[in-house]
Amino acid sequence: MSKTVEKTFQILKELLPNGASLHEPSLKGRELSYVKECIDTGWVSSAGSYVNRFESDLAAITGVKHAIAVVNGTAALHICLKYCGVQAADEVLIPAVTFVATANAVSYCGAVPHFIDSSMETLGVDPIKLGIYLDRILIKKGGYSFNKETGRRVKACIAVHTYGHPVDLDPLIDICKAHYIDLIEDAAESLGSYYKGRHTGGFGDVSSLSFNGNKIVTTGGGGAILTNDSEIASQIKHITTTAKLPHVWDFVHDEVGYNFRLPNINSALGCAQLEQLPGFIEKKRANALKYQEAFKDVDGIKVFCEPAFARSNYWLNVLLLDVGSIEVRNLILKKTNEAGIMTRPVWVLLNKLQMYKDCPKMDLTTASDIEARLINIPSSARLFEM
Repeated sequence: MSKTVEKTFQILKELLPNGASLHEPSLKGRELSYVKECIDTGWVSSAGSYVNRFESDLAAITGVKHAIAVVNGTAALHICLKYCGVQAADEVLIPAVTFVATANAVSYCGAVPHFIDSSMETLGVDPIKLGIYLDRILIKKGGYSFNKETGRRVKACIAVHTYGHPVDLDPLIDICKAHYIDLIEDAAESLGSYYKGRHTGGFGDVSSLSFNGNKIVTTGGGGAILTNDSEIASQIKHITTTAKLPHVWDFVHDEVGYNFRLPNINSALGCAQLEQLPGFIEKKRANALKYQEAFKDVDGIKVFCEPAFARSNYWLNVLLLDVGSIEVRNLILKKTNEAGIMTRPVWVLLNKLQMYKDCPKMDLTTASDIEARLINIPSSARLFEM
């Protein structure tokens, strides 16, 4: 494997002789003009025309009826769980391979993450393995499914489109329906990705997006909730605006709400970014092809390619060792980072984190394999133009 380490380092050094960050935003459009308009007019907070425009543009791009902009992707996921009726002590199925925010959002509801395995084909939920597992551990009562081992209701499943690669959604939808489980798409990383010709984020009951500074489109911070249900959209917009009833001067709130609305100034940045999304995706897919060509004859490692049923945005490019080895993975990480080429491992499996180590979990063989094999490499849209 030492030859694999050296060859991987050599290729990345040749491709990126001046080093590179993992993912930098590209702010070369109308961002400054739109943000300046917000400053000049004073419309910088949660009211303003850019908020509505950003939501409308998002809905059009993703093909859903409604998009509600919020302060970040974690808040979006929290509200998705709330509007699927997730309550304290419920269980929510989430992959062990995901960013900690997915599990944290479950915890905000007082619910319990239940960790499930991933597929090497998508890096996301393995629906076949999950279906077999749920058939074994669940019992149906009164239109819900309950975990026979814990007695807790299993209310929802979060499908994370890892690094922008869509989960195999059709069988997952069938499994969730068969077990009375609500499906939420965590599409934080997959803006611009398509599953069988349809944009991700439109398959779940509700879905979440993220516009953090490292995402394909950024608003600095920010997120959004997607839904095709007009009533849910209205309720979500209400509760994320502190549940304040419309009134010219009075402050009346009819339920516990959240101060989650995205400010106008951030939305202005997002509108300028969305105008450039097709170009970002084109460049990122070109980056992926360049990496695939460079690594095609390298023994011991390969570039992860989109699933056959998907068209991915390649938010972050992925190298996969042929054989899992934390030691080899870390050698590559060490050499590249010391040379100014930012590389990263996959997130630590969530079931290993102190606050989640006692949560229920299925067999996580593939997740553990991914953890030992995966390396993220620089993936900015303008990577090879710098």
